[in-house]
Amino acid sequence: MEGIIINIPNLLTVFRLVLIPIFLIVFFSPSLNGLLYAVGIFLLAGVTDLLDGYIARKCNLVTKVGIVLDPLADKLMLITVLTCLVIKSYIPIWMLIIIACKELFMIFYGLFLYKKGTIIPSNVLGKLGTILFYISIFTLSVDKVLGIYLLYISIAAAIVAFFNYLIVYRKKSKNDDYALK
Repeated sequence: MEGIIINIPNLLTVFRLVLIPIFLIVFFSPSLNGLLYAVGIFLLAGVTDLLDGYIARKCNLVTKVGIVLDPLADKLMLITVLTCLVIKSYIPIWMLIIIACKELFMIFYGLFLYKKGTIIPSNVLGKLGTILFYISIFTLSVDKVLGIYLLYISIAAAIVAFFNYLIVYRKKSKNDDYALK
């Protein structure tokens, strides 16, 4: 499972991190259709997310660094996008608060677990929630009402994924406790 740290999937993840400030610049640029171009950057980040995961698994290039950086890049991009949408009054602030609290908890708790030598990789529910956010935000850029409804569904999916991660961690820590005895 452990490969070299500098590989194509990890470079794609780093590229996604670089897209965050580019998204900010484009989103807040006074040019026409700043939202549309920014959403294009967001969708590009989504494509690189799918690609890095596919390449990592298909070519056996999964690394601990990638397991940690990939969801971090997703979470930072999502929080950035939602913050921008709140600032420009596209979405209500409560959406950002719920997702930011969930994502920040997962980032800090993930770092805490990583320091303890435990990594919980993303799973299907987490990825599904991320994909739903990409679809919702794209839809928001072309149809605000439908986009908001899809964001409700995305938030519900994110909450379900969050509790699923807690269950996975609890099962893993119980198994680790039994292994130590």
